[in-house]
Amino acid sequence: MTLILASASASRAAMLRQAGLDFDIRPARVDEEEIKLSLKGDGVSLRDTATALAELKAHRISSAEPQDFIIAADSMVACDARWYDKPKDMNEARAHLQSLRGKTHELVSAVALARGGSVIWRHAESAKLTMRDFSDDFLDAYLAQAGEAILSCVGCYQLEGLGVQLFSRIQGDFFTILGLPLLPLLDILRENKVLRA
Repeated sequence: MTLILASASASRAAMLRQAGLDFDIRPARVDEEEIKLSLKGDGVSLRDTATALAELKAHRISSAEPQDFIIAADSMVACDARWYDKPKDMNEARAHLQSLRGKTHELVSAVALARGGSVIWRHAESAKLTMRDFSDDFLDAYLAQAGEAILSCVGCYQLEGLGVQLFSRIQGDFFTILGLPLLPLLDILRENKVLRA
């Protein structure tokens, strides 16, 4: 029995490693953009969409590796009824941060655990983050210093680093904001005897 992270996220892998987990990485390839558009068009909530994406990724890898436990996750950001995707380039990252500046947005992170080709557990948590009304000079310096690493983050920030300077208020679990509701995941792994209780 192996534990597999069905994600290419360096942040999620780092969280699991720092928590002492041994695991393999097998990113699940799904057309996230198409799925999000379809679910939003059907009136599905941000939370339920993030959960559906996590479940789909977990199921995809679990179908190929039924004997293993598969962890998959997804994070989504919404502000003023707009859903944000990971920016395609630094210009789009700038536009995202400009539109979030001075506002409170919601971030949802969902995680799913699968085994035997089926999702056996799912969980989602949300956080509210308020960006301060930072100057254009600060934004220029932030983008230059943070670099293309922020393109892997749906909100264009890495709260564990320089991104913390973007905010005036944060309400929610730190791990959820980093992209993985870690404490509930560790609980379910202990229940399934993947980790020692």
